[in-house]
Amino acid sequence: MRGMETLNDAAILLARIGLGAVFVAHGWQKFFTLGLGRVGEQFAGYGIPQPEVTAAVVAGVELIAGIALIAGILTPLAGILLAVDMAGALYFVHATNGPFVTQNGWELVVALGVGVLLIAAVGAGRFSIDRVLGG
Repeated sequence: MRGMETLNDAAILLARIGLGAVFVAHGWQKFFTLGLGRVGEQFAGYGIPQPEVTAAVVAGVELIAGIALIAGILTPLAGILLAVDMAGALYFVHATNGPFVTQNGWELVVALGVGVLLIAAVGAGRFSIDRVLGG
């Protein structure tokens, strides 16, 4: 049974690292590659309310919660924030474009959102700061 627990914890760790890295990359891109001004303009084009403020919030959530997810600290909160982020992306941008990411569709945001929601539900696993701190 111990071997199965280790396998489960290792799988959760890999999922946290993989998903977290995607969110960190997207948050970094919004802050430092595209810039918040350009992201705000894109958000305005999608009809997202308060696009400049929303761009900063989304970039911050993706970067900070992505790092938290990788480290396994405040994991349920990080997962929920990132799932809400993906729900917003689905609603405002991707839902009407079909499933395929090549057509700006919803497949990636759904996969990312469901993945982080699952991690929020099951927890960070043994290989995490949450576990070290007693969570």
